[in-house]
Parts: sequence; structure tokens; C-alpha cells
Amino acid sequence: MKFVILGAGALGTIIAAYLARSGEDVTLIARGARAKDLVAHGVTVTGLDDFTTAVEIADDPALVTSADVLILAVKTYDTAAAIASVSHMAVGSVFSIQNGVMKNDQLAADFGQDRVLGSICMIGGAILPDGRANYIMGNATLIGELSGDASARTDDIVRCFTGAKLNSAVADNILSEEWTKFVGWLGLSALAVLTRQETWKFLADENSARIAARIVREAAQLPQHLGIPLKAGGAFSLDIITTIGEEGATALLVERGEAQRAIAPDFRQSMLQDVDKGKQFEVEETFGYIVQQAKTHGLAVPTIETCYGILAGLNRIQG
Repeated sequence: MKFVILGAGALGTIIAAYLARSGEDVTLIARGARAKDLVAHGVTVTGLDDFTTAVEIADDPALVTSADVLILAVKTYDTAAAIASVSHMAVGSVFSIQNGVMKNDQLAADFGQDRVLGSICMIGGAILPDGRANYIMGNATLIGELSGDASARTDDIVRCFTGAKLNSAVADNILSEEWTKFVGWLGLSALAVLTRQETWKFLADENSARIAARIVREAAQLPQHLGIPLKAGGAFSLDIITTIGEEGATALLVERGEAQRAIAPDFRQSMLQDVDKGKQFEVEETFGYIVQQAKTHGLAVPTIETCYGILAGLNRIQG
């Protein structure tokens, strides 16, 4: 199976490295200095695993003409330009591991609804100053048909991932999975940037955990309004957090923070990693999207609106 991965950040690099090491046909599309570094030194993963492997690197998407599976792994604010750069490709299936829920419609607009799969990637990682991909958390990548139907192509992709030692599974309700991750991501990302702390620290603190709980509970109104249920259970039990009182929700997040302290004490949310580097980060396509959709559907999201104003301002200041 021919995989093309568009975006050589932490997640794209880790997935490319594992698939290539297992013998899959992989092309990783990278840009500028990042592409030159990967060509010169190979693709290196450290952290949960330590290895360097050869991966075909393409710095000009126009030269990549086809893929059985195209994986979009760029930041959300680069989506339009990234899709345009590969719109010429003959693609069998395409999915995005980006944050948020806009991605499926954006892909369908260029590649057609029948080629688009839903996906969430819960891998934790970061690109180190020396270019290595630090693999911090080996959580699952879930892939599924947007219709919820079973399919041979999702089975085949997951088989390639698991054969490459990447935690992966087929999801029978990927829209629920995508919204569940997005709702939780909003709460974690806002507090990560506002506190500038590792994830466990702001979750284990009752005051910041309370704000995260409010964000999650407000955001959950939208999928509920659209008839998309949040996934039961999971790491953060969002189905419970969004249905019990604020005190109980806060206590659950504090408990999760203490658990994260033992599992991944050094993990910093991807948005905070971008802030640390003085880079643009994902605001409009995530917090801005929720604010706009809430207004459209007549939902009140005051905590999210406040966080959006602060984050959007910081994003403009950082340029």
C-alpha cells in the first residue's frame, strides 16, 4: 500500500517512520529546512522508541502523483494551501489527523466524499531542536467510514498501522470519536496556553481544572445539538463530565491530572508547543469555529468566547 503523508511535524514524522520501517511504501512531504534535514539525516524517532529509518522525502508535492492513502498532518491554518498542493494526486482514500472537525468537509470538497475517511490521532509527540521526533504517548489512531459502515479499506489501513507497531483501530462511529476528542482538546489546549504548564499540572489544580470543565461542557452542547453522541468512557469520561454537575466534573479532571502525572509528566499540548516556539497556533479553526457555530445554533459558550478572545489576541501578537 502506497502511503503519502503531507506534513512532517511530530505526528506525521512518527507515523511515516513506523510505516517505512515495517516495509510500507511511504512518501513524507516536507518543506524547506525540515525537508533538507530529513534527507540528510534520515527520519529519527526517540522517546518510547529509538530508531532512525530511511523514508522517501518529497519537498515538491507536484512531483507526487498518486497514493493509495493520503494522510493530512499539517496544522489546521495550513489546510487550504496543503490540500491545494496535492489536489492533482490520484488518491484512493484520504484522511486527516488534524485537530478539530472541519477537516472532513475540506477534504471532501477537493477529493470527493467517497474518498474521505474520518480519523483521530491521539499520539503524543514533539519535534526536538535537533529534528528528532520525540514519541511521548503511544495512544491510538482511529480510522472509520464517515457513514459508520464497515469497509475493507479501513481494515487494510489499520492492518498496516498495527503491523508497523502503531496503536490503531477501526472506529464504527468516527464522527462521535472526532467530536469527543475535539471537545476534550478544547479544554486542554486553552488551559495549556493560559497556564504555560505541562498538561498534568493544570489538570491536577482545582481552579484551572474547573475552567477546563466549563470549556468542555460548553463545547459539548454543539455535538449534542447536532445529534452526535460523545463517546462513553475513555481517558477523560467526557460523557460523564458533560452530564454531571460542575463540581463532579472538576473532580474527575483533577483525578485525571494526577493519573497523567504518572503516565506522561512531561507532555505539553501541541498548541502550547507552538506557543513555546513563538509560532502561529490553531485558533480560528478550533475555538473560532466553536464560537461561530454556537452563534449559528443559538448556544451560549461564554467561557469559550473569553478564551477565544485571549488566544486570538496572543496569536496575532506572535505573528
